[in-house]
Amino acid sequence: MTNSVALCEIIEEYGLKVLTEDVDIKSKMIYNSEINRPALQLAGFYDYFDEDRIQLVGKVETAYLLKITPRQRRDTLERLFKRKLPAVIICRGIEPFPEMLKNANENGVPVLQSDESTANFMAEIMRWLHDKLAEKIMTHGVLVDIYGEGVLIMGESGIGKSEAALELIQRGHRLVADDSIIIKRVSSETLIGSCPEVIQNFVELRGIGIVDVRQLFGVQSIKATQAIDLVIKLESWDSSKFYDRLGMTEEYAEILGNKIVCNHIPIRPGRNIAIICESAAINNRQKKMGYNAAHVLSARVLENMNKKNND
Repeated sequence: MTNSVALCEIIEEYGLKVLTEDVDIKSKMIYNSEINRPALQLAGFYDYFDEDRIQLVGKVETAYLLKITPRQRRDTLERLFKRKLPAVIICRGIEPFPEMLKNANENGVPVLQSDESTANFMAEIMRWLHDKLAEKIMTHGVLVDIYGEGVLIMGESGIGKSEAALELIQRGHRLVADDSIIIKRVSSETLIGSCPEVIQNFVELRGIGIVDVRQLFGVQSIKATQAIDLVIKLESWDSSKFYDRLGMTEEYAEILGNKIVCNHIPIRPGRNIAIICESAAINNRQKKMGYNAAHVLSARVLENMNKKNND
């Protein structure tokens, strides 16, 4: 299903003034997070023009329309509004041309007005739309903020994800979501995780039931959203399986087309999952800062071997 946001929500979010009262805005939906300033289009160039983008009119566009003749302006605006645009937003509180409102009403295109500067408004609304229209999925797991690293703990039901999260919370880290996680792809590099509103702050512990983390540990123990930096997959210990003991090469999990560093952690009695997750988060952070313990150890071993060979 294609993500969309209602135009009314944008109007409310940014306090926009509706200038076309006769145009129905309640049914208008926005599907594209990109914004366009119709500079070339006002000059008559419509090749590669994306009609489903919101159009932003500022000082430059207005100055151009003032310089051309009234007939040219009428024809220019007629060509633009026949494109059935989702909306036109005029910035800096600039008053619209009568021809603009006439064509907007005839073609059912909402014209809105903002007092913000064009550049600032464009940057802010694009950021907001990117978040609202981001591709997203729902997945099973636990998302925790460990020392600023977003750690997504995954694994089969009953393996100990929630118990690990609870111990991490006791150690001063923050819960984002337990059981169900909404993951948004806000860019080719960034995934943002959050919790469905209905289960926010709750953790399910088998044998105990539902625990309200916020009530037990305070508001400092929870977080609304978190970028996902690391995936930890818990799995039952299999003595016949080979587990990486050095970490010389990275493994990745693919989520919504983005690759996230992934650690496979085998579980058996006596292993403290919370401390392992904490160590994995710190290690991942060190690697991003340029320090890789496995590579340092390998270099030391090679150096030691060369010394012995020289002796």
